[in-house]
This record gives sequence, C-alpha cells and structure tokens, in this order.
Amino acid sequence: MHIGSALLILWLIIGAIAAGQRGYYNGPISSCTKASTTAVTILAGPLNYAGANPKVNCTAPQPSK
Repeated sequence: MHIGSALLILWLIIGAIAAGQRGYYNGPISSCTKASTTAVTILAGPLNYAGANPKVNCTAPQPSK
C-alpha cells in the first residue's frame, strides 16, 4: 500500500470518528441535510478537531402550483 493511500484511509477514519462523536449516526438518515452533513464531516477528517464544523443545508425544490 502506498503512503498516500494509507494517509487517505486514516484521514477518512478520523472523519468517521468525528461524525460519530457528534451523533450523526444516531437515528435514521431522513433528510438530505443530515446525509450531506455526515458526508462532509467525514471528508473533513482531522480538520474537525482543528475547529471545522461543516454543515450542509439542502432543500428539495417544491412543485409549482
């Protein structure tokens, strides 16, 4: 395994741990916002422990009347 691959995996594991500590795995993923915030938190990796708190707010378009 290359060093870059090992670092990437470690980065994502740290992000997954941070998402777990914030409680993002509790309950069902019922909205786009919860799923997106969880994914962005995992991608942020160790930056979560440096003060990053990524949040995503997404809404589905409503049909016109």
